[in-house]
Amino acid sequence: MPSAVPLRTDFSAGELRQLAKRSKDNNQSRRLLSLAAILDGMNRTDAARIGGMDRQTLRDWVHRFNEAGPDGLLDNWASGPASRLSPDQQAELAAIVEAGPDWDLDGVVRWRRVDLKRVIAERFGVEYHERHVGTLLKKLGFSHISARPRHPGQDAEIVEAFKKTLRAH
Repeated sequence: MPSAVPLRTDFSAGELRQLAKRSKDNNQSRRLLSLAAILDGMNRTDAARIGGMDRQTLRDWVHRFNEAGPDGLLDNWASGPASRLSPDQQAELAAIVEAGPDWDLDGVVRWRRVDLKRVIAERFGVEYHERHVGTLLKKLGFSHISARPRHPGQDAEIVEAFKKTLRAH
């Protein structure tokens, strides 16, 4: 039977417990507690059970702890692919959305994702799926809720005059 992977010794069990107590990441805390149990002399199967994992998974975390220390026990999710729009193009898209559509130029009274998909393709030469346009807008700080659109033939003076004639309830 192969021997257990040795655990680095520059941290004591008490220090690992203190790090677990101060950690804001629950997963890192339970991994640190499992490693502290190993340093206290507990067998690896029981130590893995403390952290809610199996023995092989604990072995993988021991390798990461030996290489990177306590920070190696954090989840490192991939950030995904880089955006196909540059930051300048994203800022320009945000300005387009903020300004709203022009009926004569764009042919719409409010932006929909399908309309913005077309604008992005025409202006920047980048093809996105309609659902990803929504993701991109959320990343830029926009909500999916939009203001009620104005009719292109609406006269602002008539609207203001109408507002002034309404009685208070």
